[in-house]
Amino acid sequence: MAKKMAYGAAGRRPLDGVRVIDLGTILAGPFGATLLGEFGAEIIKVEMPGAGDPLRGSGPIYEGLSFQWLTEARNKKSVTIDLRRPKGQEIVRQLVAKSDVVVENFRPGTLEGWGLGWEDLRQVNPRLVMVRASGFGQDGPYAGRPGYDRVGMALGGLTYISGYPETPPVRPGPAIADYMTATYGALGAVLALYHRDAQGSGEGQYVDVSLFETVFRLMEFTLGAYHKMGLVRERIGNGHPTSQPGESFLTKDGKWVTIACVGDRMFQRFARTVGRDDWLADPRFKTSAGRLKDVDEIHAFTREWVTQRTEAEVLGIMERAEIPCSPIYSIADIATDPHYEARGDILEVEDPRIGPVWMAAVTPRLSATPGAITAPAPDLGQHTRAVLRTLLGYSDAELDTLHAEGVI
Repeated sequence: MAKKMAYGAAGRRPLDGVRVIDLGTILAGPFGATLLGEFGAEIIKVEMPGAGDPLRGSGPIYEGLSFQWLTEARNKKSVTIDLRRPKGQEIVRQLVAKSDVVVENFRPGTLEGWGLGWEDLRQVNPRLVMVRASGFGQDGPYAGRPGYDRVGMALGGLTYISGYPETPPVRPGPAIADYMTATYGALGAVLALYHRDAQGSGEGQYVDVSLFETVFRLMEFTLGAYHKMGLVRERIGNGHPTSQPGESFLTKDGKWVTIACVGDRMFQRFARTVGRDDWLADPRFKTSAGRLKDVDEIHAFTREWVTQRTEAEVLGIMERAEIPCSPIYSIADIATDPHYEARGDILEVEDPRIGPVWMAAVTPRLSATPGAITAPAPDLGQHTRAVLRTLLGYSDAELDTLHAEGVI
């Protein structure tokens, strides 16, 4: 069951007092701003008048609202400004002068063309931290190419090793490159703020994160093994080079479970647990490298062993043997799982437009200064007048003129 949560003021959070201008769209930049907002930063999201962030229309739409938008735009204020217009650019510069962080994920050179690049904004605010997320980084021969999540996973090496040997490479399900790039961007922002404030430098800097490099950083042993052994890692389905068995198995009652048996001692426990003491004396199975060569034999037996038992039986046996094993959950399974409930991982928040809606809780968990959801995802331009009036001192007449001109 979801834990009901009311919006409102949170306790002390580590980024209280930090102001972030979110210029990005969809995920690779904006999700990083979302993370900062959950831990206290004020997030002013700048969107195009009349259009808004395309994430507003992403995925299943319920009564005109995207569930992904509701989650990833929580805690943000929406301000509409046309960045292509000189007056809009001037408003952004005024906001930057009163802020700590700018997050953007335009193609490199785009903001420079509008007078809003790093060199432009650092003149406005020398203490500025600017997170620049892109497909391929801010320089290099590919910098100007359009980059999307699927492309980042492909160039970073993840897609090539995903899937089965006999099938084309498979794109992993979620937008891993987008989400991880945004996460590294948020980490970079916090590191830069720490350098500026806690270490007392007083200096801003920019953070360069890219889709492909974020994925590349997650690629385990792949690079070192290629360099020293000439090993090109290939697709092996659900398996993993260090896990035998390591697969998805169907139980007697039609449920999928996964077993991850890593290391020689764990394999020995597994062999005894499933009644294959003969494997302990088999020289083929003494090491992980040896087992990998004959992993099909191990998986074939394990598949048969699992299919003779129910999910509960398999999980119980593996737990007693201290061998990692888990049911393979759909979102319907997650919604009723007691561990998710005990941890408070699913929150029910009251959206002012569609009523109660479930969303993932804040992570990571901090014991003294935890993150919080303090406001729902905003309507397009909901905070434009309030922000420009209170933060920049614009009068109602000036705001009316800017709106009539299409600037805001």
